[in-house]
Amino acid sequence: MDLNALHAIWIALWLSLKVAFCATVVNFILGVIVAAFFFRVRNKFTSLLESILTLPMVLPPTVLGYYLLVCFGSNSSLGQWLASIGIQMVFSLNGAIAAAALVTFPLVFKPIQAAFEQIPQNILDASKIMGLNFAQTLFIIILPMVWDSVVAGLLLGFARSLGEFGATLMIAGSIPGKTQTISISIWEAVQAGNNEQAAYLVLIISVVCISILMLVKALNKRHWKQ
Repeated sequence: MDLNALHAIWIALWLSLKVAFCATVVNFILGVIVAAFFFRVRNKFTSLLESILTLPMVLPPTVLGYYLLVCFGSNSSLGQWLASIGIQMVFSLNGAIAAAALVTFPLVFKPIQAAFEQIPQNILDASKIMGLNFAQTLFIIILPMVWDSVVAGLLLGFARSLGEFGATLMIAGSIPGKTQTISISIWEAVQAGNNEQAAYLVLIISVVCISILMLVKALNKRHWKQ
């Protein structure tokens, strides 16, 4: 394999890591906020909202990519407003991050929600006696208690973000050095008949994802031992 091909592989891997990291940070913030909201509020509306938020687990990624195009495209009000403040979503790294965040949100949110629901009520009662409000209870007591579950969810979301393809291709396209992540690079290499480069890319993403899954398994074992 020549130096140009190795450089292309490195760039695709770097873009994938960058997209996955940014999407994971976004999902961590949103996941904690949404899980905390559901922890405090339970009614028919929240049940419907929870179903909507978990739709990315069952909808095809291309459908999610279409939704993103409708929301952020040049014909949408949101897309035009973002463009007016200098934020481009379509055919950009921002679009790739949005796609990865949308597809992987349930993988981050659901473990956080499940961990929150296992907090003993007596601990919450004790925090009220101490005079802590809910935000203080969340950051001082709840999050430290469930941190292993939170990290496990973040790692799963990160691993899935590395391999995201359909939604990313729909909104971000395949621009070498800009939006061509490792999964899109594999597709491009196979389409071009470059099986050697495709094999290297597949090996890299497989090793990274297996390592992450092993780390998640170790975290889950430690959580259940506590």
